[in-house]
Amino acid sequence: MFRAIWAWIQKFSSPKYFFEMSARLIPWFAIPAALVGAYGLYLGLFVAPTDYQQGESYRIIFIHVPAAWMSLFIYVVMAVSAAIGLIWQIRLADMIAAASAPIGASFTFLALVTGSLWGKPMWGTYWVWDARLTSELILLFLYFGYMALQSAIEDQRTADKASGLLAIVGVVNIPIIHYSVEWWNTLHQGATVAKLDKPSIDISMLIPLLLMALAFKLFYAAVVLVRARNEVLLRDRSRRWVRELIEKL
Repeated sequence: MFRAIWAWIQKFSSPKYFFEMSARLIPWFAIPAALVGAYGLYLGLFVAPTDYQQGESYRIIFIHVPAAWMSLFIYVVMAVSAAIGLIWQIRLADMIAAASAPIGASFTFLALVTGSLWGKPMWGTYWVWDARLTSELILLFLYFGYMALQSAIEDQRTADKASGLLAIVGVVNIPIIHYSVEWWNTLHQGATVAKLDKPSIDISMLIPLLLMALAFKLFYAAVVLVRARNEVLLRDRSRRWVRELIEKL
């Protein structure tokens, strides 16, 4: 049983097999991402009622909150992939981590920008050194640090090890971001969806929020596959199967 599972893992983790399989998967993520995202935005911007406290400005939540969720989710994916690459020496895992970093950094930047735009009418300022905001900013620097190590070290295997260690160590920041509003007295509001009891958000606002979260995850899946395919071609450019592929084109 274990041998069969390990054989399947080795087959799936083969860059050549991944490159062929991922081409078929990308449309299955990209098209639903566009459809779900368009519907979620429509519900959030035009159907969801105006908030009785924040007015229309609260609608940025439908971009800000899913982007913030994705910034954490992608970093965990990146760290887990880096750990798999370090422990089991699976090259594809390192490629997934490297492909994920720019996407995660983009979502983190989007979360910070939209959070600042939301904070201005709510707090009277675009930025405060709030625990949640500061730890999210540190997350952006962790993404930048990972990408910097990937670019700065010439030997790819060494670059994967160094950046992978940074990604794994940086995971400690994820629970800090999540629980910062509970551990410290912050301006940032507490959780309204991820709660043990009933979410403290109206269902008409919750549905488009969850749809946008799903759309962002589907979008990430499509984009990371595209970027990972490019990473595979770049790293395996001297291998026979890549040369044969280029010759066919």
